[in-house]
Amino acid sequence: LAAPPTVRIVHSGLACNIEEERYSERVYTIREGETLELTCLVTGHPRPQIRWTKTAGSASDRFQDSSVFNETLRISNIQRHQGGRYYCKAENGLGSPAIKSIRVDVYYLDDPIVTVHQSIGEAKEQFYYEKTVFLRCVANSNPPVRYSWRRGQEVLLQGSDKGVEIYEPFFTQGETKILKLKNLRPQDYANYSCIASVRNVCSIPDKMVSFRLSNKTASPSIKLLVDDPIVVNPGEAITLVCVTTGGEPAPSLTWVRSVGVLPNKTVLNGGTLTIPAITSEDSGTYSCIANNNVGNPAKKSTNIIVRALKKGRFWITPDPYHKDDNIQIGREVKISCQVEAIPPEELTFSWFKNGRPLRSSERMVITQTDPDVSPGTTNLDIIDLKFTDFGTYTCVASLKGGGISDISIDVNISSSTVPPNLTVPQEKSPLVTREGDTIELQCQVTGKPKPIILWSRADKEVAMPDGALQTESYDGILRIVNVSREMSGTYRCQTSQYNGFNVKPREALVQLIVQYPPAVEPAFLELRQGQGRAVTMSCRVLRAYPTRVLSYEWRLGGRLLRSGHFDLQDSTEFTVSSLSRDSYGLYNCNIINEAGAGRCSFLVTAEKAGKELYHAPGISSWNILSWRPHFYILTWITLIIFHRIPKCLTFGFFGLQAGQQRWWEQEITVNGNIQKGELITYNLTELIKPEAYEVRLTPITRFGEGDSTIRVIKYSGEDPKPKEKGFHCGFEDGNICLFTQDDTDNFDWTKQSTATRDTKYTPNTGPNADRTGSKEGFYMYIETSRPRLEGEKARLVSPVFSVAPKNPYGATNTAYCFSFYYHMYGQHIGSLNVYLRLKGQTAIENPLWSSSGNKGQHWNQARVNINPPTSFQLIFEGIRGPGIEGDIAIDDVSIVEGECMKSDQPANNLRSGAVGPLAHIRLLPLLILMSVLSHQR
Repeated sequence: LAAPPTVRIVHSGLACNIEEERYSERVYTIREGETLELTCLVTGHPRPQIRWTKTAGSASDRFQDSSVFNETLRISNIQRHQGGRYYCKAENGLGSPAIKSIRVDVYYLDDPIVTVHQSIGEAKEQFYYEKTVFLRCVANSNPPVRYSWRRGQEVLLQGSDKGVEIYEPFFTQGETKILKLKNLRPQDYANYSCIASVRNVCSIPDKMVSFRLSNKTASPSIKLLVDDPIVVNPGEAITLVCVTTGGEPAPSLTWVRSVGVLPNKTVLNGGTLTIPAITSEDSGTYSCIANNNVGNPAKKSTNIIVRALKKGRFWITPDPYHKDDNIQIGREVKISCQVEAIPPEELTFSWFKNGRPLRSSERMVITQTDPDVSPGTTNLDIIDLKFTDFGTYTCVASLKGGGISDISIDVNISSSTVPPNLTVPQEKSPLVTREGDTIELQCQVTGKPKPIILWSRADKEVAMPDGALQTESYDGILRIVNVSREMSGTYRCQTSQYNGFNVKPREALVQLIVQYPPAVEPAFLELRQGQGRAVTMSCRVLRAYPTRVLSYEWRLGGRLLRSGHFDLQDSTEFTVSSLSRDSYGLYNCNIINEAGAGRCSFLVTAEKAGKELYHAPGISSWNILSWRPHFYILTWITLIIFHRIPKCLTFGFFGLQAGQQRWWEQEITVNGNIQKGELITYNLTELIKPEAYEVRLTPITRFGEGDSTIRVIKYSGEDPKPKEKGFHCGFEDGNICLFTQDDTDNFDWTKQSTATRDTKYTPNTGPNADRTGSKEGFYMYIETSRPRLEGEKARLVSPVFSVAPKNPYGATNTAYCFSFYYHMYGQHIGSLNVYLRLKGQTAIENPLWSSSGNKGQHWNQARVNINPPTSFQLIFEGIRGPGIEGDIAIDDVSIVEGECMKSDQPANNLRSGAVGPLAHIRLLPLLILMSVLSHQR
């Protein structure tokens, strides 16, 4: 008999304590590192589906919804962050879902740490008589830790020694214990031990740490044996030496960088840090930190400066006292040169005329601009220009320290040196192109020398296609790849002062017109109506260019129903006056212009409820049970009682044979009245190939089709080929294979397909299809447009993969082939890193694979052999590069037992999501259409 679900949670007995009722909740206590097993016992008919979920352990954590769809929830090597409330939800379509919960407390005790401090008012480097010393003991734990102190073998208690006070600071809420030694006495110089205890709960033993207090105990002090700052040439090796000059016990030394991490090539040896072949990216502040848990850590820093010369430019300024922009005999002319120099104080300039050195004189005045006004700039003023002054002037920029190539800039002054002029060729504006094409905007510049051209939008607040407000061009051409409709508008080209004349900029405008297919609504709409009734569908144009060259066509499947052209209206309608079984289906309205077509889709199905006192047929939860090879039992439960409807049933399936897809439809007649909750069974024997199939049941009555419901069945007989075990994820399912977003990153990965992406996507970056070339296939990617900043990270965390021992006497590491496809296309590509996180080492992530920079407009495959000793997770980390053309994508993640094949080609092209049951669709069949889809790609 049909019955609503009930649920009860039981445990495996591994817990160290179970409190069935504590403040009206069940609490399960387990020790960190043990295995958590919770089983959800359910009743009900049909058998309910089960779903496990977890809420985070504290309000500050991001809500987690990693669902598990089986009776037993098993977490090996459980960690403290996995504590929280776990819910088991069961539902079978009858009544309300049944939900039970239990709270899991993970108990742990970390090693305690003792730190030593003096009284602030009497701080000195050493601890003399009549000084007060504080020993502070800290240990992370759950439940709260209890502390005890010993001096040698003597147990110290509050009040047992007048020179000793023991107390817990209020602000730490009992998480620390402080031992205060007042006015140090000779007997206070001894070994002190702090014992941290959680009272043996969950068999967690006590932990102890010791500290030797003597008259030599002192906080650390250090010295750097290097200059500050350190100026070096690129390619040189640099060594920083840090030594301790005091501190008891002996301090430990560590090096850190003020911004970012130490370079990967850094070599550390105690207090010595060596950077071989230094580059500009390695410059910055480096600090040596000494710590011995006495007083505050000591810190010394030095700044590394890597010499560099770049970006040499010049400009010519005519006589400012005349309105004429031309150079004329008898007037003043100024030549300016500018470079970017590091360090700026080492920059020197030399001037030459026709290759000969030039020195400052009354007519040739050489000056260097104030660094605060215009850094790295030198000027040559020619007073009262004469014909003999015509020639080639060269300014040479160099650094005093040497080791860097000089920058030489030539400027020609002659009668042909004239200011620039800008024009747009007649055929180049307006420019008409189609969305997705590549277009070149052109401004012709004349004059000598020809300056750098700056391109921008006429509306200065609108960004250029690359995301910047201005784009430089040396030939006057702006090339736009993958044009989108948002790029329509007016573009401004103007001369800059760089490599030209320092005069009022010349400007010209170019108009760009982008044609794009119609955008229509509704994109998809489901319409329900009974047989014999009328239904009207309307498709409306929202925007399109060109707008007045529109035609339309209505189709049902591949059959053309009607076509025509738009006049002044912005919509078209199609009416079916009397629905029949043949007229149900998917109607498409294509609205077409020169650039393409937009589509409205209407799914016309049976009416769900009406005045004839009937309901659309529906199916409750149903199962497919494999019995033997090629033989399956299908069962489903009727959900709604029908009235005045013939009692018949059909089903069909869709298979794959000899590489061709076919539909099979078979009718099953069910005699007699079908009651609510009735179990209907059918033996399916037609699936003769050892594959996976998708079975679709669709109820049909004389009023039309009802909602379909789908299940996937898998061949369970003896396969002629060895089955491949592993994890394969193409991010096609809704829960992205149980991958989760890391809550410590700056932004999230996004699931996307080319067919569903935003029309405002950034051009010149990201994939045009998923890894298989499908426009409808999904992949995960990082969007690097605003407001993302350079260096920001997005981290995607895989589900936990369990590793079972190979023999009963101990674990043997199993080899796995981990592979995935990645797409890194764009001029601003940052980095893609993959880390391996082992359970029990949640704070340690082992680098597994890394790649940076533009890899081209195609998918690449990465393969890595891994040998995890315990359960593990994989983390994909995308890092944003210097600009918006830096989208990084991943697809088809696979983990297969055994080492990777040596062939360059993948072993398979499987693509799927994490396996999990499909959601229930509540439908009741009288006439059922079942379709089976082969899951091969």
